[in-house]
Amino acid sequence: MLIDIYTREEINNIPFRETFETIERRLSECQHDAIVAEINRLIDEAGGEIVTAGWLPGSDWTGTPFEPIYRIAAKQNEELAGKMFGLLVWHTIMLRPERWASGRFEKYGVELSSRTYFRID
Repeated sequence: MLIDIYTREEINNIPFRETFETIERRLSECQHDAIVAEINRLIDEAGGEIVTAGWLPGSDWTGTPFEPIYRIAAKQNEELAGKMFGLLVWHTIMLRPERWASGRFEKYGVELSSRTYFRID
């Protein structure tokens, strides 16, 4: 479950809805489910408390459940694949039972290029 840190209300919508719908159209249900399962596995492996989306997948998606994002959904466009991956992380966090919030943060004074999610239970 994704929570707005200011209102404490549950977030039930996905930003860039059109892009997300493109992912849903281009990927099979099996591919989508494998991606969600792998994102959940990586979140749990990282400790299940705080994750930065762009740090989860690694840079080479070859042979991973994430490869279809790049190859099929984004049609081999790296920038679009990154955006799509971020939306799939958002979607996955929304489906988790724990209460999570999200924001954009800095590391060493440099803004991170992807969202960070943290548990607020």
